[in-house]
Amino acid sequence: MAFPKELYNAKFVEYIESLKILYLVDDKFKVICDDYCSSKMKTEKYKKKFEKYFQHKLEFENLSKELEDEILIYLIRKG
Repeated sequence: MAFPKELYNAKFVEYIESLKILYLVDDKFKVICDDYCSSKMKTEKYKKKFEKYFQHKLEFENLSKELEDEILIYLIRKG
């Protein structure tokens, strides 16, 4: 069974050997670690989605503002 890369964490660095051993021999500890790894992966997934959708949001906000200005200019000229 492979040791999850998410457990190579700066917070655990001084305990890495103990962490590896416990992960392999202690089922309860392994479940905790696996839940932690799952949480870290999901956090990264949603972070990427958020960044993607935030960029789209900014693009559409800018487009809306430009179109508002264009509508106002059109109304002023035709009004």
